[in-house]
Amino acid sequence: MATVNPQHPLPEAMASPPEPIELTIVSHSTIFYWWPVWVAGYVLAALTYTQGRTVEFGDAHVLMHPSRLPGVVFTTIFLLVIVITHLTVRGIGSLTVIITLIAVALLMAWMEWWDDVLRLMGSLAIFMNLGFYVFFSSSVFLVWLLAVFVFDRVKVWKFRPGQMVFETAFGTGEQTYDAHGMSVNKLRDDLFRHWILGLGSGDLHVATTGARKEEFVIPNVLFVGSKVQRIQQLTAMRPDDPSDLREAVPGVLPPQ
Repeated sequence: MATVNPQHPLPEAMASPPEPIELTIVSHSTIFYWWPVWVAGYVLAALTYTQGRTVEFGDAHVLMHPSRLPGVVFTTIFLLVIVITHLTVRGIGSLTVIITLIAVALLMAWMEWWDDVLRLMGSLAIFMNLGFYVFFSSSVFLVWLLAVFVFDRVKVWKFRPGQMVFETAFGTGEQTYDAHGMSVNKLRDDLFRHWILGLGSGDLHVATTGARKEEFVIPNVLFVGSKVQRIQQLTAMRPDDPSDLREAVPGVLPPQ
């Protein structure tokens, strides 16, 4: 009498090949740091809509906030964002700038200049109507949205076990680099751009070895601290060694 050995179904992880283990790095343009401009614009637009007064200019009736403060605040934010996104101050330089600002503030207090400055600022009047806030903020937001989620993703770096792949949506396609001996480091932070506006972003420096020895600087990477650790883990793996893959993603491969 023949016996039939029951066949046990393969685990789901073995039934189909596992997905590639990779980390995608996106280098954002400096327009990412412009989010305070459209956020402040929408907030001030809401204040103007709820607290504004109708002012007649010729045959047009516009809604404006009665206080001079919103226009001054928006202009100040706009100018600060321009300065921060176009001037890079890293490491010791950031500390030097902070110490200099404190020294200037103390000097102005010792010379009793602050009263004159505040009096001048108090007399400054900048008025913007509701239409300006809505139109300008919406325009900046649209550009910001397209840059962050569309144009910045045309070129990406993908780190996989033992290799780095540079992909472009148009043009050269893919370029693959061996991760053996590759150096991946985070550059010193720009205090104002990376932490105040970038919410923990940073720049990566990548140096490859072997036949294609090249160096890359990948700027404005979000959550760069945690990603550096993950990249170092992936580049240290051997793509043909199951033990490395099993350690990286538990459950993808069956235990030995």
